[in-house]
This record gives sequence, C-alpha cells and structure tokens, in this order.
Amino acid sequence: MVSSTKSKSHPGRRPLVVGNWKMNGTRASSVALLAALRAEEPFGSEVSVCCPYPYLADVVLSLQGSGISWGAQDCSHLDPGAHTGDVAAVMLTEFGCRYVIVGHSERRVHHAESDQRVADKARMALAHGLTPIVCVGETLDERVAMLTESIVKRQLSAVVHTLGHCVSQIVVAYEPIWAIGSGLTATPEQAQAVHSVLRAQLAAASTLAGEMRLLYGGSVTAANAHALFAQPDIDGGLVGGASLKANEFSAICRAATGAALESPGKLKT
Repeated sequence: MVSSTKSKSHPGRRPLVVGNWKMNGTRASSVALLAALRAEEPFGSEVSVCCPYPYLADVVLSLQGSGISWGAQDCSHLDPGAHTGDVAAVMLTEFGCRYVIVGHSERRVHHAESDQRVADKARMALAHGLTPIVCVGETLDERVAMLTESIVKRQLSAVVHTLGHCVSQIVVAYEPIWAIGSGLTATPEQAQAVHSVLRAQLAAASTLAGEMRLLYGGSVTAANAHALFAQPDIDGGLVGGASLKANEFSAICRAATGAALESPGKLKT
C-alpha cells in the first residue's frame, strides 16, 4: 500500500517541465513548435524539450539564445563502438544536451529494458555530463494488486545502488503506465503518495534528497497541471502529447511556476 505521508517543500527545488515528443513531428512542425514556445517566454519554471534524434540539430539551432534547454529520449549504456542503431551519451553531450530520459515505460516494455539496464544508462549519462531523467511506474494491474510501492521502489533501487552518492544528480519521473497517453491521470493525492515514497527512498541514500526534483508524468494537461504541481513532493512534469501543442505546453509550464509560488521557499530562480 502506498503511504500518503507528505513532506515539506524544500528551498531550491525550481520547477522543471520537460516535453517528451516521443516519435512525433516533422522538421517543419518541430521548428514551428519551438518558435511558438519561444514567443511565450519567460516561463519562470525551467523548461526543456526531449526530441527525436534526427531533429536534435534543428532544435539546437531553434533554441539558441532561448531559456529553453534540450535533451534526448534515450542513450546507450555503452561507450562508442560497434553498436549499430545506438546513440552514445557522449554524442548527446556534443550537441549540448542537458537531459536524457532513461527507463521510460515504453522502452522497458517494447525494448525489454531491465532495471539494471536503466541504471547503467543513468550512470553513462552522468559520466558525460548529462542529467538523466529516470522514469518509474506501475501498470494498472499492479496498482489494483496494491503493488505500486514495491514496483517503483524496485525500479529506483537499481539506480540508487548503481549510482551511489551520485544519485542526487538525477531527476526522477513517476509515470504510472496506466495513465500514459490514456487520458487517465492519477489524482493529485495518488501522485503525491508515490512521490513521497520515492523521496523517502532517496533520503535513505542521500542527504541531498530534499533538493532533488521529482516529476509527474501521465496525461498531464493544462487543466490538471496546477493541482498536481501544488503537491509538496511534485516539482514539475514529464509531459507527452500535450508538449506537442505550444499553447497547452506553455500553460503547463506556467502552472508549475504558479504552484511553486504558492509554496513559500519552493521556487528558486
């Protein structure tokens, strides 16, 4: 059973909203989307977009001089070499990437990525100056069976053990699989309960757990973003489909800032 214990917001946890474009877009639509986002700046919260590999060069050019950072949706756990189809973390660093998503449920399911493989990717990302956004989450059957806490703790445990004291340098994203792209979303209370569990687990591994940012993902929209981000352990979102719509994504980014401003000491610029 997931605990509902809440923790106090920590000064210095600036909200972070990351757009995960997944395998969507064209060169033209991507450039147009970024132009529309730039027209909405500044957001107050930190904003980043994680695009498909082929569009990375266009994203870099489109966001020059912007306050929006960029990242990738995955990286290899291996060093450069004879690994056809893989992309090394050092290659992403060369493009100025700040973030890289690892362990997204779509990778875990469709590419059979184990908890340890995800942890190894996180380690490789950190080794090359990237901030890994480590995803964890349970299926609907696992939630119904009251296994949510054990599932997310198991997934995060591999990362904690692999990274050691460096775990404080990652971002964690809780994405309930049953809510991704489904139109369903965890209630703010359900999401907070899991985030509280994750922060407690991190606190057992690092004295800096209170400064780490935990994101929620799973059908985040402009309509539900504020209520989710107002929770004490939710520091922003990993946004899928809504990140492909400039107006919607901009509203989500502003919701993160607004929620933080209502929590004294949580927003740090």
